[in-house]
Amino acid sequence: MSEIPGDLKFQKSHEWARIEDGGQVRVGISDHAQELLGDLVYVELPKVGDKVEAGATCAVVESVKAASDVYSPVSGEVVAVNETLNDKPETINEDAYGDGWIFVVKADNLDEMDSLLDPDDYAELIEDSED
Repeated sequence: MSEIPGDLKFQKSHEWARIEDGGQVRVGISDHAQELLGDLVYVELPKVGDKVEAGATCAVVESVKAASDVYSPVSGEVVAVNETLNDKPETINEDAYGDGWIFVVKADNLDEMDSLLDPDDYAELIEDSED
């Protein structure tokens, strides 16, 4: 199993969220999720300026095996997207917690982060799903 960075929070649907300066939240999919999906071939990014709701679909990742919705962990406005993924979706496979981020949201309410899983709880969720 891959190392899970300690500064992240997770949704049960395998998105990670990292709080950054100014109430912004960087979002991607977990290393576990990209392993399950396999080689990614396409990412449908949200648009800068889009309003997203916590728990709602806002992006799609497609692999040679399947397509999977990406859900926003917080409500707010998309302020940045990772344009690199348009040409290199496999960046998520290579560096899920770094260069493979998908979008950044200016959160309406950072308290929504409190309902997400911490790294230990997420690791337990993954372990339970593999049993």
